[in-house]
Amino acid sequence: MWKSIINHPNHHYSLMFYFITILLLIIISCCCPYVSCYSNASTTLSSPRFLCLPHQRSALLQFKQEFAFQKPNFTSYRRFCSIYPYSFYSNIFESYPKMKFWKAEKDCCSWDGITCDFKTGQVVGLDLANSWLQGPLHSNSSLFKLRQLQEINLSFNNFSFSLIPSEFGQLSRLINLNLSFSMFSGHIPSEISFLTNLDSLDLSSFKRYDETTLLHLRKIDFTKIIQNMTNLSQLHLLQVDISSSIPESLANLTSLTSLGLGGCGLHGKFPENVFVLPNIYFIYLPCNHLLSGSLPQLIEPSNSLRWLVLDNTNFSGKLPQTFGYLKSLNRLALWNCNFVGPIPSSIGNLSELTFLELSLNHFKGHELPSTLGNLAKLTALALDSCELSGEIPLSLGNLTQLVYFSLSNNGFSGPIQANSLGNLTQLEYFSLSNNGFSGPIPANSLGNLKQLQYLNLSYNSFSGQIPSSLGNLTVLKGLDLSFNNLGETIPSFLFMLSSLKVLYLRNNQFRGSLSIQNISSSQLEVLDLGENKLNGQIPQSMFKLVNLVTISLPFNDLSGTVELSNFSKLVNLQVLSLSWNHLSITNLSTTELPKFQQLALGSCNISEFPDFLKNQDQLEYLDLSFNRIEDQIPNWLWGARGKMKLDFLVLQSNKLHGSLIVPPSSISYVDFSFNNISGRIHPSFQKWSNLKVLDISNNHFGGTVPGWLCNFSRSLEALNLKRNNFEGSLHQMFTCGGMHNLKSLDLSHNQFQGQLPHSLVNCSELQILNLGHNMISDTFPFWLQSLPELRVLVLRSNKFYGPIWDPNKLSGFVKLRFLDLAFNNFNGSLPSGYFRNWGGMAVKDINHKNPFFTYLRVSSSKYFTVFYYIPLVIKGVEMVDGKISSAFTSIDLSNNKFDGEIPTSIGDMKALVVLNLSSNRFTGTIPSSIGNMKELESLDLSNNRLFGSIPQQLTNLSFLAHLNLSRNQLTGPIPKGGQLDTFSSSSFEENPGLCGSQILSTKCDAKETPISDQTKDVESEDGFTWKPVVMGYGCGLMVGFIIGYATLLQQGPTALFWTSFIGRYIYARW
Repeated sequence: MWKSIINHPNHHYSLMFYFITILLLIIISCCCPYVSCYSNASTTLSSPRFLCLPHQRSALLQFKQEFAFQKPNFTSYRRFCSIYPYSFYSNIFESYPKMKFWKAEKDCCSWDGITCDFKTGQVVGLDLANSWLQGPLHSNSSLFKLRQLQEINLSFNNFSFSLIPSEFGQLSRLINLNLSFSMFSGHIPSEISFLTNLDSLDLSSFKRYDETTLLHLRKIDFTKIIQNMTNLSQLHLLQVDISSSIPESLANLTSLTSLGLGGCGLHGKFPENVFVLPNIYFIYLPCNHLLSGSLPQLIEPSNSLRWLVLDNTNFSGKLPQTFGYLKSLNRLALWNCNFVGPIPSSIGNLSELTFLELSLNHFKGHELPSTLGNLAKLTALALDSCELSGEIPLSLGNLTQLVYFSLSNNGFSGPIQANSLGNLTQLEYFSLSNNGFSGPIPANSLGNLKQLQYLNLSYNSFSGQIPSSLGNLTVLKGLDLSFNNLGETIPSFLFMLSSLKVLYLRNNQFRGSLSIQNISSSQLEVLDLGENKLNGQIPQSMFKLVNLVTISLPFNDLSGTVELSNFSKLVNLQVLSLSWNHLSITNLSTTELPKFQQLALGSCNISEFPDFLKNQDQLEYLDLSFNRIEDQIPNWLWGARGKMKLDFLVLQSNKLHGSLIVPPSSISYVDFSFNNISGRIHPSFQKWSNLKVLDISNNHFGGTVPGWLCNFSRSLEALNLKRNNFEGSLHQMFTCGGMHNLKSLDLSHNQFQGQLPHSLVNCSELQILNLGHNMISDTFPFWLQSLPELRVLVLRSNKFYGPIWDPNKLSGFVKLRFLDLAFNNFNGSLPSGYFRNWGGMAVKDINHKNPFFTYLRVSSSKYFTVFYYIPLVIKGVEMVDGKISSAFTSIDLSNNKFDGEIPTSIGDMKALVVLNLSSNRFTGTIPSSIGNMKELESLDLSNNRLFGSIPQQLTNLSFLAHLNLSRNQLTGPIPKGGQLDTFSSSSFEENPGLCGSQILSTKCDAKETPISDQTKDVESEDGFTWKPVVMGYGCGLMVGFIIGYATLLQQGPTALFWTSFIGRYIYARW
């Protein structure tokens, strides 16, 4: 067309016309945005042109005036319940006060955080995330005048716990609403469900560290949100208390791409079809402990799902083999669920996976699939506490992008192959702790991991020396090789690693003197060498490690004199443990010492209270046990100067005397046992409002137990008054109800009289009740069976009387595992089914003889865990060698007046370890069902009126270490085989009718009982290995509880753990 116009002779003016027309159109199009403004009569030609409508600018400025501007501090609140938070809200740190820069003279559409519709001038978007807003958001806020708003983001501000205004429901045009983590509280208004056009809703909330929530959503409103907002693609309600099940209609939101419902208190079954929604890429449901469900078998491959986080839920079942269909999965976190079975081999098909967390599930007995080595992009692999076994697949050496790798707390075993891990050169964190690995530490592999910052091989069976190749790990910050069998000397190169801050070598076989050299660049903060065989003196070079915060050297053979003033050079030192060596501490009056938080000087030959303690106003943990302090407890130790902050105090086994007064109110653990303290319990003890554990056993306290002790009903967990001179009735101890948190009560070896107070039933958490060796006169306390947690009941050596069977009263002690009624006046017979009422002794505890799950724990705190010692009597002797296992079971009914036959149901006690029915009036034969009690180690039926033969089934008791059938009327040959061949004649004496090789004076004739095939199999090729109950279980340091295994809460990689003794055994770790 242009060509024809130009060449046409009659149209030479037409070309000019076209160009002028186009020029005018261009000018008009450039000026048109301002035309509407000039239609206003009040606007002059010289005025600037604003897009923003005046009434909307006015509303925004009013909104600005409603708040102060202050950067929020959210440190007291938790954003994520999962131990692995996701990065969805990573922009929280990009904050500044946007509204502070809004100026009235400028177009509001140009203000930071404001979006306008350029056709209408209406404000349609308000983004004030991370904008330092502080103050309540009121229902009459000018915000709600902006009715055209389509997007609102007010996340990460501080609206001072105000309610979410219901007026949000009037903004019907809203497409995106984000009020997350902005300190709203109360119930989410039901009007939110009116916003049917929403595409994205985020009302996620903070949670207090005491687990209380800020926001709540009623079940009906939760359902309405799901039913009404059919266009939702993103729904995030993290840590909003919903406390309901999830409607099946959630699976109808076909547009849903992102679902975040972590920590909402959800329960019931999760709708399985949500996992297969066509566009879903993000599912985040952690910390809904009662939310159950399973993962579906996929029919076809899926490219949508990228994040699946179900940490801390009750999801269960097997991981489907079709997991491999999730081709785009980037993050899989199933920590602390109930999944079982093997880890599917198809998991190796998840080629995009970068994060895999399956810890705390139940893949018992299964091995790691070698296909894990196919996950080339994996950066984090966590499989802790999964009950896995076998060896580490060599294929894991292909995961060259790994940064985090942990297989702790499993059953892996055997040596680690020399070059299996050497390719993981990006690794920063590596843990194989608490497995069964053995052999030498793989020197070449670990020496190649030059980026490694934390290495944890603790609680294994590694042997040999620490390889010198670890000296190549120049960026290593934390090294934990504790609880292994490593030996020789501690290599000096460890102290030359310039980045090393934490060194744990506890409980190995290191010997020789400690050599610390070339330490000028050392950053070491935590040094734990406890429980080794180190000897010699503490080297002076240690006092040049100026960054030390913790020194823990207990349970070695260190000797010599230690000048406390040497520690004045270590100005950062907070934790010092020198207990249980051969040291003598001097210069106890020095004042130039760092401010300790924990100090353990047990068994350090101290003969007086250290004077320097007067200035230790930061001290929280003090152990001066097993010294020679012969004095009264000084008043200044109780904080007479208002300085002491003691939480944990152990003065056990000294020579203290006098009385106790004015204790510090902050204290929670007190052990004054095994001293010479006398007098009554002083009323000033009432100030111990935080008291959890009180042990004043083995002293000379007297008088009645004050009634105000029950004022500790909210705090006290363990009370030990054993072996004193207390007297009177127990009723006043419980006059104010029960000690509702009390777990262990030991009043044995005193002079208490009267009846048992029925108010003991209010101690609903009670696990251990020991009233032995008093003068209590009462019938059997059937009512104690209402205590649901009772495991130990000792009424030994009192004046109890009457039957222990009443069909109208006894329903059973469901968890009882230790019963001692010896030396009383109980009588009557026991029906055949009697022992079926003692269910706790019928089933073998899964932790039986497991060294990691032993002993009865009755209290714990920041600094301690209390275990209980039970009085086990074997051959009439109270054993004193150790703690009792939580799986240990025992019945002692000896020295009473029981009669009739021994119930056949005794054989149902398959978990029983000790049975003593001696010195009663039992008649009849020995039940053959005793042969079913395969865990039995001690059996005493002596001094009764039993007759007949000894059952052949007793040869089945392969663990039997003590047997006493003497002083009965038994006849016939003694069965041969198994353990019965190991007992001397004293086990069978005063049974005139018995014969057998065990009784030298009485041989049987040719018809002697033959050895059964079964009993032949019991004996090993090497003969019987004696397994005495005393050594096998280390039973009881008298009746009582004593500290054991104290744990300081870990604080990241620089966690503190140390060891000391309190009583015969105090084991502190932090």
